[in-house]
Amino acid sequence: MSTVVDKHTRIEPNILYFGTPVVLISSLNDDGTPNLAPMSSAFWLGWRAMLGLGSRAKTAQNLVRARECVLNLPSDALAAAVDRLALTTGSDPVPERKQERGYRYVPDKFQRAGLTATPSETVAPPRVAECPVSMEAVVEAVHPVGDDGGVLAFEVRVQRVWVHEEIRMAGTSDRIDPDAWRPLIMSFQKLYGLGPQVHPSTLARIPERFYRGADLERARTF
Repeated sequence: MSTVVDKHTRIEPNILYFGTPVVLISSLNDDGTPNLAPMSSAFWLGWRAMLGLGSRAKTAQNLVRARECVLNLPSDALAAAVDRLALTTGSDPVPERKQERGYRYVPDKFQRAGLTATPSETVAPPRVAECPVSMEAVVEAVHPVGDDGGVLAFEVRVQRVWVHEEIRMAGTSDRIDPDAWRPLIMSFQKLYGLGPQVHPSTLARIPERFYRGADLERARTF
């Protein structure tokens, strides 16, 4: 019988954002101007990502309409730029729920954040030049989440991956150095950096090439 004392306490937190990377999603508005929105409800499987967005958000509307975007990953050094986009929206008029939370309409998000738009290769939305990682992606499917239709999960397929040279692993052509890459993390609405490795990883013994999937090969055709 276990002698470990259970230290858990039952609670009901309002949100469950225990810590995920921040993503700056660039998309195109109806009039062809770029939109840039921070979010952190994202995870990756191979060369695909799942993105959770409010259905009334301008970014969600752009993805439903245009079916493409760029997933820009800021480093922890860009925390101030990301924070300048907080409480801003590309929707005019501002949706009522966002008005209640203090959001305001900002037509030029790149200017607001102090970031630079640079052309993409396979999609219309621009990349963010300052972000160490940018992934051009297309929407493959949209999944409603919950019963009220207020949240959508977008399944996107990556077509191009762009990275700054300083985060590449030396001596390789296709790997990121996790000791050099310092993603910006959001945990319960606050911004954090990533600390050093805390323990050797057994999974890291598996060569990354074993995870290569069909989507990567498909991306080479664009």
